[in-house]
Amino acid sequence: MCAAVYVLSTVTGYVLTSALLMKCPNLLHRKKRETFRSRHIAHRGGAGENLENTMAAFKHAVDVGTDMLELDCHLTKDEEVVVSHDASLQRASGINAHISSMCYAELPPYLCKLGVTFQRECFCEGGDDKRMPLLKDVFDAFPNTPVNIDIKVNNDMLIKKVSELVVKYDREHLTVWGNANNKIVKKCYKENPRIPVLFSLPRVLQLLGLFYTGLLPFVPLKEQFLEIPMPSIITKIKDPNRLTRSQRILTWLADTLLMRKALFDHLTARGIQVYVWVLNDEEDFQRAFDLGATGVMTDFPTRLKDFMDRNGISKPQ
Repeated sequence: MCAAVYVLSTVTGYVLTSALLMKCPNLLHRKKRETFRSRHIAHRGGAGENLENTMAAFKHAVDVGTDMLELDCHLTKDEEVVVSHDASLQRASGINAHISSMCYAELPPYLCKLGVTFQRECFCEGGDDKRMPLLKDVFDAFPNTPVNIDIKVNNDMLIKKVSELVVKYDREHLTVWGNANNKIVKKCYKENPRIPVLFSLPRVLQLLGLFYTGLLPFVPLKEQFLEIPMPSIITKIKDPNRLTRSQRILTWLADTLLMRKALFDHLTARGIQVYVWVLNDEEDFQRAFDLGATGVMTDFPTRLKDFMDRNGISKPQ
């Protein structure tokens, strides 16, 4: 009887402490210092309004008023850091080759028309700018704009070169980097721990495990940014009539587990920003902000800006 009472009181104490720390995590953890906060994030510079990852796209997004540019990096044969999503040139340029096999000067231009990955049956037709820029071009052009860098391949030299550029342009306080691959994130953190990192996919799964067991409030976190998809947008990417019953169930389950206001609020209170991607319509914008997301990543920066203005969603201070 005494043992049962002891166990019950211990469990009750743990649950109450966990609940308290979920609401007030700064009782245990010092809030991370935020050098910037982003609500409006332009995915690949705004792939629905200009050709993705081009200087024209980045300039348009900044002119619209984006708080952050999201882009992807690869390394060329002559070790230049180029801004491109794909390792292969096939989709974007129609060339059967890889960026790593060519010098920067040899890279072909983008095609005139590219599909928008996160919008079903949507294509973007570009203007005059079809060149794949260098990362340093972006840093030169937008010295005060935060940049979210996806390190697309597990390449030590790429990670080193990106870090060197971030340091050279004095952008450690305006940059976040990483990848879904945990090995890449670990290498990024080891190369330059002063540049904030994203949660990798394995770390997102660990985060969810900690959250649902009540352990999250007790565990320190080195990451400063949680960047996650809204699983329900699969119906915006694929024809919902072609989804199998299993796919629908998995989507519902993932959405239910990931899209949790209590989780977002807890992380935000600890100084960890939460970005939801890639959202392209007002229904999803509204849901993300209602859930407490710090920011929304979109292919349509003008559409998101108009939505924020109409709904009084202010830019971060």
